[in-house]
Amino acid sequence: MTHSGPEEAYKKGMAEYEAEDYETAIRYFRAVFNYGRGNEWAPDAQFQLAEAHRERGQYLVAANEFQRFQQLYRTNDRVPRAQYERARAYYLQSPAYHLDQSHSERAISLFQLFIDRHPNHELVSDAEEKISELREKLAHKKYDAAGMYEQRRMWRAATETYERTFDQYPETQWADNALLGAIRSYVRYADRSVANKQGERYQQAIDYYARLEQLFPDSPLLKQAKPLRDEAQQKLEEVREQEERQSLAQDDTSGDAR
Repeated sequence: MTHSGPEEAYKKGMAEYEAEDYETAIRYFRAVFNYGRGNEWAPDAQFQLAEAHRERGQYLVAANEFQRFQQLYRTNDRVPRAQYERARAYYLQSPAYHLDQSHSERAISLFQLFIDRHPNHELVSDAEEKISELREKLAHKKYDAAGMYEQRRMWRAATETYERTFDQYPETQWADNALLGAIRSYVRYADRSVANKQGERYQQAIDYYARLEQLFPDSPLLKQAKPLRDEAQQKLEEVREQEERQSLAQDDTSGDAR
């Protein structure tokens, strides 16, 4: 690697970048900084350094380099683009939905920060689309967790996790599925509850059906939910009748005692 100054080092780095030899490009871009971070080629070299790491699949390194660009060159015109690219690096690092989603959450946070700071930027719509995509992934993960609790008959955990899936991700494709899961789990939770808790849990199932019907009137899941609602209503009536009989029996006992 030979170069006579920052300009030559940068231009050689760009030639290697365009030839897709990103490893060599990175060495040339770093060489620009040997002439000081304040030289006129340094901002471009820093930005291209981050992009070269991204092209190599080193997404977290790229995110750090885009952040360094923002910190070192705060008045540069490409700061908004660097903010977007930093978020996109975390987006590219985001794994399949069933794995740890900390990078997805980080990407969402950074995309939202970019949107808030630069609401008129041409990349805002793309950032919004990526946020939606990542939120679908987070919802899918939480929905599957609820399903796992349901399969293991951990009814309280299942109902709470289905509820959180809907509450946190109501705009996703998993929202009506989560409401159906909550209905189904509350009915089974009530079946296995102590007598004084059954009524309120059957009622929860009925309330979630009403919510599903109101928010998703065209959902095909209503056909599966309605028999569960009917079952909950019937069992709730039986619980209330039993409570009434017990109350009357207690009154009779009290009257005999007097």
